[in-house]
Amino acid sequence: MDFSREPAHSDQLQVRKAHPWNAEPDVATLVEHPLTPEHLVYCRNHCPVEALDGSTFKITIDGLVQHAQAYTLADLAAQFPKKEIVAALQCAGNRRKTMQDRKHHDVEGVLWEEGTICNCRWAGVSMRELLLRAGAPAVAVGKKGEEQRMQSLHLCFASHAPCEDEDWFGASIPLAKVLDEEGDVLVAYEMNGRPLSPDHGYPFRVVVPGYTGARWVKWVDHISVAERESENFYQQRDYKVLPTKADKEDWWSKVPPILANPLNSVVAVVQFEPPRTLFVKGYAVRGPSGQVSRVEVSIDEGTTWRGTRITYQEGRWSWTLWEAVIGLPETYQGREGKIRSRAIDESGETQQPDMDWNLRGVSYSAVGEKEFRT
Repeated sequence: MDFSREPAHSDQLQVRKAHPWNAEPDVATLVEHPLTPEHLVYCRNHCPVEALDGSTFKITIDGLVQHAQAYTLADLAAQFPKKEIVAALQCAGNRRKTMQDRKHHDVEGVLWEEGTICNCRWAGVSMRELLLRAGAPAVAVGKKGEEQRMQSLHLCFASHAPCEDEDWFGASIPLAKVLDEEGDVLVAYEMNGRPLSPDHGYPFRVVVPGYTGARWVKWVDHISVAERESENFYQQRDYKVLPTKADKEDWWSKVPPILANPLNSVVAVVQFEPPRTLFVKGYAVRGPSGQVSRVEVSIDEGTTWRGTRITYQEGRWSWTLWEAVIGLPETYQGREGKIRSRAIDESGETQQPDMDWNLRGVSYSAVGEKEFRT
């Protein structure tokens, strides 16, 4: 792979792998911004980053549709209303190093810390509207059995970019997620009010709110309605939570791909202020059963929990920023300690206290934890 023509990358990120370019921000800096500025948006790549020509690049929609379609960036902007959503984008490998450190068991993959997440305002075209224009299967057809069939279909995404493990990058999600009016899936061409940069998918990327970043395909040029999931390596042989004792060669075909993010939280900042006060900040991200409703913290290994103040949340797909001021007992003077965080969503689901090790270190969602010293 040729990395010699890559555009300049942000110098505000910590490089975890130079080729392909993989980098994340310092998490303490990250949580200072409700909407993540571009220079702090993490980069996850399996291939060289290329500066594509947005005037000629086309996205094709085909498969089980009545009318195949092809659009340039100008076509999409002219023919469809712009839709905006605020949504958190999170790499499946976020907190991978945390899993390795806590479990004392090596994992495979880029050793991401806790900064491979961002929260941005995405703008583009509703994927649902694109598919309806093309005549994709929908419940509205009203034929007997059509709803059941629609529930079994998939929407496959592809990017032409040759990658480390495959000649192209691909992913798929259930078609039902896209056709749900509240699914909010986009073909995006803007991030935070500006055109996407090459690092983040210019001219088009898929935005799948609530789903892991591996399904938010960058530089997408092909969308297809299909009976089966994408056959691409990154759908079938990566981004899966393998059982703890599983040999990957025996298990890839037996385990479903990661789709929805897990309910999660991270302690990003702990500051001790004498004589006995802790100032704590962090983020939380929703899981499949709803938006975060509260975040709690503990200084006694989870025996007791206390509430925090939510300082930012915007809509059903954004991350949640939180903070707390904690008075410490006198017994903490001159001691080391740990503060833990857990998120609770609107359905009452609570972030799990622990999580089993998995080979790829993906979807790690045990309670947040950070050490402090008084």
